[in-house]
Amino acid sequence: MPNRESTAPRRRRITATPAPRYPHVRVRLSTADGPAGILIGKVAVALRRGVGDDAADTFNTAARACPTRDELLRLIRATVRTR
Repeated sequence: MPNRESTAPRRRRITATPAPRYPHVRVRLSTADGPAGILIGKVAVALRRGVGDDAADTFNTAARACPTRDELLRLIRATVRTR
């Protein structure tokens, strides 16, 4: 007779992504956005409109310190909502 534990369905762990710092600011990203400067500019403009100059300047400084594109994308997703 099989053990009950071995026949029980396994539960998947769902890892929720944390909410961005400014969820009311949205930026549309596509695969054809080109260089990192374009991405940084899009987010900075959206932050200036939705939050203010200080938030945009802080993001700009942090984004330019990112050594890879993947880190930049993580920073963008942690800062604003992306589509």
